[in-house]
Amino acid sequence: MNNPQTEFDTPWKDILQQYFEDFILFFFPQAHSEISWSRGFEFLDKELQQVVRDAELGRRLVDKLVKIYRTGGEEAWVLIHVEIQSQEESDFAERMFVYNYRIYDRYKRSVASLAVLGDERASWRPNQFGYQLFGCEVGFKFPVVKLLDYQEQWSELEASRNPFATVVMAHLKAIETRNNRPLRKQWKLTLTKRLYEQGFSREDVINLFRFIDWVMSLPLELEQEFQQELSQYEEERRMPYITSIERSGIRQGLLKGISLGLKLKFGESGLNLLPEISSLNDINLLEAILEGLETVSTVEELRQIYHNTTTE
Repeated sequence: MNNPQTEFDTPWKDILQQYFEDFILFFFPQAHSEISWSRGFEFLDKELQQVVRDAELGRRLVDKLVKIYRTGGEEAWVLIHVEIQSQEESDFAERMFVYNYRIYDRYKRSVASLAVLGDERASWRPNQFGYQLFGCEVGFKFPVVKLLDYQEQWSELEASRNPFATVVMAHLKAIETRNNRPLRKQWKLTLTKRLYEQGFSREDVINLFRFIDWVMSLPLELEQEFQQELSQYEEERRMPYITSIERSGIRQGLLKGISLGLKLKFGESGLNLLPEISSLNDINLLEAILEGLETVSTVEELRQIYHNTTTE
């Protein structure tokens, strides 16, 4: 089984950054109504990294710190924490508390901590942290959205044009079909077709497809079937948005596998090969590289697989 972090971490970060206002509107409508969107917003990645380092919390899943303006004019910060599948569930609420007070302590800004839980445990819903001692009481509560709850709202998701309706559907179906790849292919096609049927712009279709494509990865044969069926569908609608993307889904899937394999086998140094591997267009050669990861002992041995071929 794939590690859920590698399955969902990167696509959630990308889509949250691309559609931040839609994210807040979809998951936290009350907060959305109190933000002055006309004044813009700013992602504070460096500030959050500093806080995480200070708190010695290590790397966390899909954390975002965003500077917004409230409708009254006050500058405030929003901490977004998307937990895909926590291995440290017992201290999640404490972590949210630590993030919140560290940010406030360092920058003296009001901070709203908002959590989206994408795990598979329906009963796990941490939303507060606190303790009492000698009459002293500390209490911290934060809003939590559980993606599993949307399984009961499928028709509403299908009708919604908010990009995060698509994101939630893809996320849930990726989990549901983890052990049934033919069914995953069908859902991947259904969700992709929906992008056109909902009338999304070309840019939105491509952005949302990249999320779907990442979390709903398929074995090579099924991916080829998917590409053929999608290509036919796009031709019928005369909207070749996705099949015209330079990197096809098959190639993108192979590159993702190679990237993960390089990191697992050789650590961060292995990822130095990615730029030159990413420049290759030959699907068969990329397959050979992916297979070679199982047997090679060094980065240089792996490099020889494609270096010899490209120099012949």
